Amino acid sequence: MPPSDPKTKKPLDIVVKFALSVFVGSFALIWGGMYLSRPDRSIPPYTVGAQSGILVVTDVPRGTSDEEVEALVKRFRKVGHHTHDFARMKIYPTTPGDSGGPYKQIMIYVFDDHGWTDPDVLAKYLSGNASVVKDYEKSMRGYYRLLDQEEDGGLGPMPQDGRVSSDTRVLFKGRVTDPLPIEAEPERGIAISPL
Repeated sequence: MPPSDPKTKKPLDIVVKFALSVFVGSFALIWGGMYLSRPDRSIPPYTVGAQSGILVVTDVPRGTSDEEVEALVKRFRKVGHHTHDFARMKIYPTTPGDSGGPYKQIMIYVFDDHGWTDPDVLAKYLSGNASVVKDYEKSMRGYYRLLDQEEDGGLGPMPQDGRVSSDTRVLFKGRVTDPLPIEAEPERGIAISPL
């Protein structure tokens, strides 16, 4: 047997190779999962507080700017145009069992105060409680409405019976079959990707 050369390296044992591949693979899986499940920063964070029939009330954090609320309303519009499936937006079907689809009609109100999205407050609003109705509509930050093929959205209180409040700024009104205007992509938040 020839003497072993001290300069030659021994190959890594198969167990060590396996342990290193598991170690590196686990970090790749964690990074990939974090990247794929990152929040959408092009719209403000929101929660669905309550739903009653076709009415859905959502809230955004206090201090959310009008531009951010506008981005959220436009995202609802985009969903209405492309997929008509608001389940990805955390909304339960508003017209379940309807031949026109589970979201044939939907009205979404956006608030920046979680108190207005409470199911009890929504029930009082829907019952016509005068002390709640006035403040409820005044507190609205935005709205999106889809009724069959007609849609509209804006900032401020939703127009009632065709009357637009002075606090309302209508962003769009038309049919879901109309082409969406081409808009610049919103600025994205800080990505966690090193690429």
